[in-house]
Amino acid sequence: MNRLFTFLIVASMVLGVGVGWVCHVTLDAEQAAQAATWFKVGTDVFLRLIKMIIAPLVFSTLVAGIAHMGDAASVGRVGAKTMGWFITASIFSLLLGLVMVHILQPGVGLTLPIPETASTGVDASKLTLQEFITHVFPSSIFDAMARNEILQIVVFSIFVGVAVASLDDKAPAILGLVEQMAAIMLKVTGYVMKAAPLAIFAALAGTVTKYGLDILGIYAKFIGGFYLSLGVLWGLLALAGFIIVGPRILKLLGMVRQPTLLAFATASSEAAYPRTLEELQKFGVNKKVASFVLPLGYSFNLDGSMMYCTFATLFIAQIYGVEMSIGQQITMLLLLMVTSKGMAGVPRASLVVIAATLAYFDLPEAGIALILAVDHLLDMGRSATNVVGNSVAAAVVAKWEGQLGDGEEEPEAKPAA
Repeated sequence: MNRLFTFLIVASMVLGVGVGWVCHVTLDAEQAAQAATWFKVGTDVFLRLIKMIIAPLVFSTLVAGIAHMGDAASVGRVGAKTMGWFITASIFSLLLGLVMVHILQPGVGLTLPIPETASTGVDASKLTLQEFITHVFPSSIFDAMARNEILQIVVFSIFVGVAVASLDDKAPAILGLVEQMAAIMLKVTGYVMKAAPLAIFAALAGTVTKYGLDILGIYAKFIGGFYLSLGVLWGLLALAGFIIVGPRILKLLGMVRQPTLLAFATASSEAAYPRTLEELQKFGVNKKVASFVLPLGYSFNLDGSMMYCTFATLFIAQIYGVEMSIGQQITMLLLLMVTSKGMAGVPRASLVVIAATLAYFDLPEAGIALILAVDHLLDMGRSATNVVGNSVAAAVVAKWEGQLGDGEEEPEAKPAA
């Protein structure tokens, strides 16, 4: 199924470029604009479907994730150290994406006109600090969901999740309902993402029809810049692991080569989970530590995906010539820090998170159609990076806990200090 979907993605990209080029060279400017409008129908429908799932998906996954954090808290010191590493790595990944996109400027060179329908009613540049603080808190969760006010939904979700976690019986009926809602929304998201090949074809065909093959140069800069940024992130993860674990971290990176390649080929870090867990135990990470850190990492430590969120969001801003202030970029980091959590297992989760971010900062949502055209190629790198990041995290936590053995045999659990 994964091979078939990958084939459809690649085929839709090639066909989209081919059809777009034929339209661009054979039609006059007015006809090309009309053809691009028809192609835009396909991307608009896909974007509407993504917007449709944002509010219920963020609410259900965030509430369920926070409610279950009581389980992490019960493991005490290990949970605190694990979350400390995850939060630090998340902030660093987001910040690295922001820095790299400013250095490389992949979106500079083709300034597209901002669509007239781009306005979402929330112009962050006009908000004062007082208005921003007030705006974060919802007066009605239903109004916030109707308008996809992502920060307001996050605030409400945090309150509900913490309340559920604080109850002795965990409110099993409510928690079960939220988990079922999350499962349903994940299934709905899967259905929506099955339309990705058609949306990619429409996005590329419409873009090439309107702007010609010059747009491919921008895509080349975007893809090359992102993979260069991933290389920097890999190097820094290895350096952090080297400082804490020692030279053995290089051996770990070699041992997880196969699951990393699997994640790259399938564009799914979850597909590599069983083999990653096996290799971590062979490396010497205590089974209890690995079994705790790795699953938690799939929700809270998606380094590659988080770096992509800032990189892609600012790429879209550059494409449309939109300047974001330092304050807005810091706010964006904080927003992405929260909204990217609890999204494990969501196909193309980064697109959902970016769509919510664009809407909040009044950036053109049509930018999703631009990055959608090449998202699968980038998703392969993101997934591989997520495997590397979680493997390093497991080794680091095991080292901190004295649960890192010499390898092949599982180390004996040492009593807590």
